[in-house]
Amino acid sequence: MPGIEEVARATGVSTATVSRALRGLPNVSDKTRAAVRQAADELGYVASSSASGLASGRTLAMGVVVPSVSRWFYTQVLEGVDAELRSASYDMILFNLGGHRGDRERVFHRSILRKRTDALLALCLDFTTDEREQLASLGHPTIVVGGPVKGLRSVGIDETSTAYTATTHLISLGHTAIAHLGGEDEEGLNSQVPIGRLHGFKDAMRDAGLPVRPEWVIPGGFSLPESRAAMHRMLGRPGPRPTAVFAGSDEMAFGAILAAGDHGLRVPDDLSVIGIDDHDYAAGFGLTTMAQDPFEQGATAARILLDELAGAEPRTGSVRSPVSLVVRSSTAPPR
Repeated sequence: MPGIEEVARATGVSTATVSRALRGLPNVSDKTRAAVRQAADELGYVASSSASGLASGRTLAMGVVVPSVSRWFYTQVLEGVDAELRSASYDMILFNLGGHRGDRERVFHRSILRKRTDALLALCLDFTTDEREQLASLGHPTIVVGGPVKGLRSVGIDETSTAYTATTHLISLGHTAIAHLGGEDEEGLNSQVPIGRLHGFKDAMRDAGLPVRPEWVIPGGFSLPESRAAMHRMLGRPGPRPTAVFAGSDEMAFGAILAAGDHGLRVPDDLSVIGIDDHDYAAGFGLTTMAQDPFEQGATAARILLDELAGAEPRTGSVRSPVSLVVRSSTAPPR
């Protein structure tokens, strides 16, 4: 197996520079870093994380806590984090809560995080007072992806503004009877995401002088099955029906589209639907959506932590990720 010396000879730099380049440390030019990584890939050289860890006093591993691995948003963020860590020769230790709050005690126990990780990245989570105290005692750089958390940095979209734009798109088409399929979720997850999207919906309706009907604001649980069932119940009730639905995620929007079909309604002729995400299946559903890039959000969060571990000045503020309206065939003026 080739060693670091072969990579150094192939690139004409010192073994120390090779080590710094592969670990993502500063004081290495982008050109040199790219040449070293290319040579390492071609030669099949893999840095020894244990040796690097002994030299630096670090584990060369980042802890990533995720509520579950079953949702598209989570997997996309994880892909972005993993890509960034691999390029810096860092390992990712995944703590999957599996949707059960009880696992949090195991994950946030001081000894586990201190012994196994150098930094912590959390997806769509909020923290209890005890968890915050444990995190503070670690001294590890920490960041959250997917919704703001008081007192912590985050990478994510402006939830309220995104929802406002989505709802305004429906209003601009002439819709006045608009429902909101919300994302109320499990205890312990970041409630600021569904709350922010609900506020954006209500603000847009208020600014347009339109009423918000409480019976048309329904929980969809950020999942296709739950949202389909919730929409099925709403559409099955007697009385007027909405002509449009703003869903707080694409997966919930898929559920709304399927529920409309269950009731013999056509999208968008009888019901317009808009979501948030630009899920991999959104184009297949013809779904109009507010597109975000969770892969890049994960990569950005990982880069922030890696830079700080390499000695950069800690970033104190949060990062707002861009969103854009993608219009497809699921929205149209009401009949």
